[in-house]
This record gives sequence, structure tokens and C-alpha cells, in this order.
Amino acid sequence: MRFYTGQHQHYCGVDLHARSMYLCILDQTGTVRLHKNVRATPEAFLKAVAPYREELVVAVECMCTWYWVADLCAAEDIPFVLGHALSMKAIHGGKAKNDRIDAHKIAVLLRGGMLPQAYVYPARMRATRDLLRRRLHFTRKRAELLTHIENTNSQYNRPAFAKKLTYAANRVAVSERFADPAVQQSMAVDLGLIAYYDGMLRELENFILRTAKHHDANALYRLRTVPGIGKILALVILYEIHDLTRFARPQELASYARLVKCASASAGKIHGTSGAKIGNVHLKWAFSEAAVGFLRKNPAGKAYYERLVRKHGKGKALTVLAHKLARAVYYIWKRDQVFDQEKCLAA
Repeated sequence: MRFYTGQHQHYCGVDLHARSMYLCILDQTGTVRLHKNVRATPEAFLKAVAPYREELVVAVECMCTWYWVADLCAAEDIPFVLGHALSMKAIHGGKAKNDRIDAHKIAVLLRGGMLPQAYVYPARMRATRDLLRRRLHFTRKRAELLTHIENTNSQYNRPAFAKKLTYAANRVAVSERFADPAVQQSMAVDLGLIAYYDGMLRELENFILRTAKHHDANALYRLRTVPGIGKILALVILYEIHDLTRFARPQELASYARLVKCASASAGKIHGTSGAKIGNVHLKWAFSEAAVGFLRKNPAGKAYYERLVRKHGKGKALTVLAHKLARAVYYIWKRDQVFDQEKCLAA
């Protein structure tokens, strides 16, 4: 975890909401210079902090509304710090909690060099990353519809489908399997929504792919040289990592991707693991999917996986393989090289 340790003349903690924001500004001695609730608009924010603009730094907890504050601070040349929500225990652990207390705590943590930092994703690629995450949401909704069709088929004890319903050609005459008109209508609704999702997802993927080629076409190409990493997984990895230089070592990337279990220890005794939810859930999904895809039509990969199974068991073996792929991605990106499977599996 990285902490912001910069020294400034004024420290501004912001408890940010959709329509309002509570500001607390401290000076170098810890004296409160401003405690004020204002509207969540650029004009109100700049007017409130105007008397303290000299050597001012602003901190906001990483919630869903921080984009405009980060962009405003960048435009006004004000240092901006994004607080890691899960690691800011002091904000959530007090006896009393309200906007005034939270803003003061953020300012105190910022001044004391104890504010855990989250990554401030740049505005240039932020919208495309969010669109890619939205695409994953729609994909899961489509999968729910396919699952509902399968479950309904089992519910009425109909013969199993001969082929996967993922493909449109295999979904012909699904409604005719059922005699009840209400069930037929239910299936027709599911099939119509699936067909709509198919077209929408295709358009989304084409748009994101065209945009990604303008951002970093070389990195996108190199990522796809890894067996198991296709178009979508390469896009997710590209946009969720964005800047590899923020990871000094491959272990840091693996930790950020939730592929490392951290021990919880005290006085030499280990009490289990911790931090399972700290990191990027989208990278965790991408590398886990890549580990499964790595084994398809890959005899060398399967042989390596079998060795991992004998040593660690099936569940942990896939996690170890995902961790290795994350390390491989780190070096592919850093060294501008394509994937070398022989070298990766021999390491």
C-alpha cells in the first residue's frame, strides 16, 4: 500500500457526495482553516478553497463521483490524491460518523502522510475502460438468460440440448420444445433479449477495439500472443493496468490482480490471510480466465498444469498458473517482447 507523504501548506479533505461535498482544510500545524458544506459543483469548490490555494493538496475517498474533482484539480494545477476506500479504516471505525467528521479525518490522514492511495486513472482512457466494464455487465446478463433457458428445459424434463446455446444457429426451435403457451412466451422473451445482446455486444467490442488501437496498439498485439488471452481479455488487461511503470516488480502487479494471498501474522503466529478484496477484481477475472484458456489446445501448457496439480491440487494449480501469466504479461509489456512459452514454463 502506498501512502501520500508530500508536504504542503494546506491540506483539504473532501467528503464527496453526488449533490454536496463537505470540505475541511488544515494548515501545516493542524489548525482547521475551513469546515464547510458546499454544493458539488466546480464553481462552489473553487470559491471555497480560493483563500487557501497556495500550496494546497486535495484528497477524496475513492467513490463513484470522484472523476470531476480529479479533472478539475488537474485543470487548475492542484495536487490531487485519491484515497483507497477499503484501506481508510480511520474513516469508518469511529464512534460517531458524519460528513464533518469524515472530511476532517481525510484531511488529518493526508497531513500526517497516512492516507492510503488509489490510482488516479487518467481521463483520456477512463471512459473506454468504463465502457469495457459495462460490456462485462451486459455479457453476464446475457449469460443469465441462457442459464434460464437451460434451467427451464430441465424444469420441464425436456431432452438436453445437443449443442451449446451460445451460438444463434443452435437456438432455433427452442420455444417449440414446450407445450404451454406461457412457457413458450417466456422462452421467446429470453431469445429476443439474447439476440439483442448479441448485436449490441458486437458493436461495443468493435468500438472498444478501434479505440484501443489508438491508445496502444503494440501492447494490445503483444498481449494477444499469450495463449488463452484473446481480444476481450487483452482489452481488459490493457485498460485495467494502463501504466506498467506504477508497478516496480511483477509481484506488485500480481498482488494488484488479487493473485497473492497475504498472511495475517502477529508475534510470530500466523492467523490466516487478509486483503482478499484489495486489488483489481477485473484483472483477477481476466488472468483467471486466461489460465483456463491457456490449457486449451496447448499440450505443453497441459503438461505444466498437471505438474502443478500433483504439487498443489486442482484449485490452487489454476491460481499458480494465473499468477505465472500475470508475471509473463509484466515482462512482455516491460521489454516490448512477444510471449515465449518455452521460457515462461521453464522459469
